[in-house]
Amino acid sequence: MAKNNEKYGKTGVFTGSVLRNEGNMNFINKLERKFGRFAVHNLMIYLIAMQALGFFLLNSNPAFYVNWLSLDISAILHGQIWRLVTFLIFPSNTSIVWFLISSFCFFSIGRLLEQMWGTFRLNLYLIVGIIGIIIGTCLIIPFYGSYLASIAAAGSSTQLYLSMLLAIAATIPDAQFFLNFIIPVKAKWLGIFYGVLLVYDCIKGTWPSRIMLVMTLLNFILFFFLYRKPVQQAKQVKRKVVYQHEVKHSASGPRHRCAVCGRTELDDPTLEFRYCSKCEGNYEYCQEHLYTHKHVTKGDGQA
Repeated sequence: MAKNNEKYGKTGVFTGSVLRNEGNMNFINKLERKFGRFAVHNLMIYLIAMQALGFFLLNSNPAFYVNWLSLDISAILHGQIWRLVTFLIFPSNTSIVWFLISSFCFFSIGRLLEQMWGTFRLNLYLIVGIIGIIIGTCLIIPFYGSYLASIAAAGSSTQLYLSMLLAIAATIPDAQFFLNFIIPVKAKWLGIFYGVLLVYDCIKGTWPSRIMLVMTLLNFILFFFLYRKPVQQAKQVKRKVVYQHEVKHSASGPRHRCAVCGRTELDDPTLEFRYCSKCEGNYEYCQEHLYTHKHVTKGDGQA
């Protein structure tokens, strides 16, 4: 379970649009402008619901998944295109207790990422991961055959959700998870532990398993090595979490104050406040001064 100290509302919203650098349009921003309206809100709820259905099917009629729902490339080429999506219903665990725990954890991680990145970017992250699984399945068919490759793809669907843990560890490493709902562990340590397991599997595994492992992490590789912005924004995310935590525990008063004009939400309830990604420090601005203020850098004392 992830612990998130953020509070989201009309004022002080910390969404993907806030994280975005408006003056530097990149490829993902262009995609969001064009296809953002098609993004599915709360996508993790639907994916977990699919896994719940898969849990029921696997415990009642395992052959049905293999015969009609698995990622069988040969069957897809013969018109069963629904398999490109339905293979994701393979549950993360066959034990009801561990399935419920893992589903709750995946939902918590997905919701946190959607709050930070925005709906479109989380959708894109998961879609790229799905495409990676499909490509990996095609690549290992010459080694394993279509049937065994489809089984490998079923297990890789869980890797897709675990890749979100790496995203959390890279974006907000100090976020806390509670192992067994009791033991607090920072995301960065979980990410390092999971990364070590991946390296071990890559070293000990066969070439087909290595190919599948890399392709299931295609989304993480693209987002955090080719597209570095989420990593660069990690400090900004942390600053805001720390700042709002301090405000929450301070004496009663305004929660938002413009660093230029000094107005707060108590002066005008309709005011919206945002943080500037270019300023170094916890500087918040009203919508009037967000794009007109002087950026604060090291050595400066005021906006």
